[in-house]
Amino acid sequence: MSDTIPELETLTGRQRDTAERLQQLSVRLMMALSRRKSPNPGIEAPGPDLYAKTAAAWWEQMLQNPTWAVGHAVGFWESSMQAWVGALQHSEDGPGTEKDKRFADADWQENPWLDYLKRQYKVTSAAMRSAVADLDTLPETDKRRLSYFTDQIANLMAPNNFLGSNPEALRRAMETDGESLLKGLENLVADLEANNGELLVKLVDDSAFSVGDNIATAPGQVVLRTKMMELIQYAPTTENVYAIPIVIFPPWINKFYILDLKPQNSLIRWLTEQGYTVFVASWVNPDESLKDAGLEDYITDGFLAAIEAAKEICDQEKVNVVGYCIAGTTLSLTLSYLNQIGDTSVNSATLFTALTDFSDQGEFTPFLQEDFVDGIEVQVGRSGLLPARVMSRTMSFLRSNDLVYGPAIKSYLLGETPPAFDLLYWNGDSTNLPGKMTMQYLRGLCRANDFAEERFALMGRTLKLSDVRVPLMAVTAESDHIAAWKDCYRGVQKMGSADKTFILSQSGHIAGIVNPPSKGKYGHYTNSDLSKTAVEWQKEANFHQGSWWPLWDAWLKPRSGDLVPVRKPAENDLGAAPGSYVKQRAG
Repeated sequence: MSDTIPELETLTGRQRDTAERLQQLSVRLMMALSRRKSPNPGIEAPGPDLYAKTAAAWWEQMLQNPTWAVGHAVGFWESSMQAWVGALQHSEDGPGTEKDKRFADADWQENPWLDYLKRQYKVTSAAMRSAVADLDTLPETDKRRLSYFTDQIANLMAPNNFLGSNPEALRRAMETDGESLLKGLENLVADLEANNGELLVKLVDDSAFSVGDNIATAPGQVVLRTKMMELIQYAPTTENVYAIPIVIFPPWINKFYILDLKPQNSLIRWLTEQGYTVFVASWVNPDESLKDAGLEDYITDGFLAAIEAAKEICDQEKVNVVGYCIAGTTLSLTLSYLNQIGDTSVNSATLFTALTDFSDQGEFTPFLQEDFVDGIEVQVGRSGLLPARVMSRTMSFLRSNDLVYGPAIKSYLLGETPPAFDLLYWNGDSTNLPGKMTMQYLRGLCRANDFAEERFALMGRTLKLSDVRVPLMAVTAESDHIAAWKDCYRGVQKMGSADKTFILSQSGHIAGIVNPPSKGKYGHYTNSDLSKTAVEWQKEANFHQGSWWPLWDAWLKPRSGDLVPVRKPAENDLGAAPGSYVKQRAG
């Protein structure tokens, strides 16, 4: 038999087609990888200090307690033997049998080899995590970082992530005569091409959505455009409206239409239906011309400009304002500034999942230490921007099984097309961040905690959390992994307002906020006593089934003035909602 590769002419039609596709994909793969820029080690892995501290702590603990390492080793081998025996006997309990959706396929239970592989993986992962958890000589911040990176290694090495040990992928390949693997390779190459050689798993079918056509469809008009944002005034849906308008500032890490994904869950539409005049800031997706834009630019050309425009359009002296996530943090800075200059334009403020006290950095602890912040500074030094993909990747790896490895298995090993899911489309529509703003936020707020410590220098002022004195409602989410509710609570406690309302919604960073009453999902906690610790506050709080939106509406109405005739946004050459800035895609 010849050991040479047959010419394409000697192959069958299907073989020829497969060979041609493989050849084309190989060329595309090499071209995509060649476009990858040189990596920045500072944001790829922790600095050498963490490794040195871990090694020193390991030896220190060994010297203090020689039986510590022996105990872990003995425990690991004992669990390993139990896993081996359990797989042989096909037992349903013992080490490695805990429920795990990654191993839901029946073969993980019925195939002895796969059953053992699953059990041993779980035993090994548990041993790794236990060794880190028991490393008492390592400082707490370093232990949290080490725990995170240990989790990442464990998640990466799960046997279902590999073709040879994924029964569903192997079965699909057999059933499709390899077509699923070829389609998976096509998906892989397409993802590399879309990200200039960087591997970011596509989570959603982009072709299913179009901003302004089937998402972000609430009618309105752009009434102001600055270098930082477009201000949209939404069309009223009631005969009369409350005199004092609402100005909403969404986060600029993603796009504003999380508040207007579809009519059924649109907070914007719901507010207009309650009789409010609603304005929303749609932030620019920065390019290199905005690399020197700082928090002061977001405040001046964003928050202050929007507030003044809404006042003028509605012929009112005051507005109610809302800030979500990072925009809630910056709104708090703005409120401190306005208080110091004696400006009373803000009648009340609502904060959605907004951190203002960063004394506990929560799940972002691994990324907010000096080595990573230095690495980000190097990254923004290359182009003046923090590319959208860096933030997107960081957020994804906080939930790597759900947002990295799970989608990768479906796309690359099973050859499936990503789903058409509006929330995931929004999640992927992230933005670049100006370098100056990024470093102000990371060093001044996250690292130094200068705002909560009453020393944040900005716009010629020393901004203080205690200078936030307007009537305030803060809404947080119980399962929020981005802005942990207990950290949000601590910041609200330090604000100077004499009129504070704090709500803890069930669910996470998005679902806890975008939770219309019509769904009847999730509940929320209330407690007027903010002198307690966060744990005590929740323990003594009243639980209410359903959305918190009606409670917010009841809080807003007395702060929104009398009913007046509707104000329809005037047509102009700035364009209709959702505007043009929201359609700018990160490169």
